[in-house]
Amino acid sequence: MTSPFLSVYGHVTVDQIISIDEFLPPGITADAVTKKTTLGGTGPNIAVAASRLGCPTALCAFVGPDFPGKYMELMEDSGLIMDEVTVLDDQETSTCVIINDRDLVTRVFFYQGPQGHAEETGIRLTSMARESERVHFCTGQPSYYISIMEELAGGPSMALDPAQEVHKVWNADLVRRAIPMADSLFCNDLEAKTLEGYLGVDDVLDAGPGLVVRTMGGDGSIARIGGETLSIPIVRAKKAVDVTGAGDNYRAGFYAALHHGYAVPEALVIASSVASFAVEAVGALNNVPTWDAAVERAEPYMGDIC
Repeated sequence: MTSPFLSVYGHVTVDQIISIDEFLPPGITADAVTKKTTLGGTGPNIAVAASRLGCPTALCAFVGPDFPGKYMELMEDSGLIMDEVTVLDDQETSTCVIINDRDLVTRVFFYQGPQGHAEETGIRLTSMARESERVHFCTGQPSYYISIMEELAGGPSMALDPAQEVHKVWNADLVRRAIPMADSLFCNDLEAKTLEGYLGVDDVLDAGPGLVVRTMGGDGSIARIGGETLSIPIVRAKKAVDVTGAGDNYRAGFYAALHHGYAVPEALVIASSVASFAVEAVGALNNVPTWDAAVERAEPYMGDIC
């Protein structure tokens, strides 16, 4: 079996996306106009995309027996290393219900599932991470991830990426415990402000790890690499249809580029290229490019790093 270059920790979620005409008062049933069920969660979004880009990737995550077999097959068919995708018989898989009305007002209901209380399982998902060069910690129970980071100290390069959960699941104490063990930190603009508050810094780029990456949507991204701060250009998409999963694809592209031998600044441009493909279709995993296509789109922007 191929050893993973990358191991990813994050929710594996079944997304249910429902559209209705309008939200009605409590007690009155609103009919669904459309309903679509898809594979979601930061774990498979990052891991599947990285694997499709040619980066040997393991997913370290919990699901319940209700997890659809077709999604398990999708992950397996992507080449993902599945040794630590663990089915727990007494649990139900993380679920996200997204309801949009005709004006695109959205209400989201999220069930954490076992990834949100992983410590209670008593199962340590560490064998893949120990074999990896890179380990990426995204959404899930912070205390569980911190304990795994402690076990892996001195081994693989570790990235902290609490994503949207930084606002509600993480807190200042947890972030301050994790940051010293992280070699890199990923966030977007909104998450950066919460992290700055937790850490008492004016700029998240001064958070501490050797690599800090802050994505800024249409304005590209900025990174501190050691003592140098670089602006990473946005790679333009042919069209923008749906930004869902763009950040996860960005991370996947970054790790794939490192695996293929690129230095960090150039890898971040390729990350932006992969994200540009993601926004051209609805769904996080519906337009992952080939590796060659990602590099071809990125190349004209390599000289724009500053």
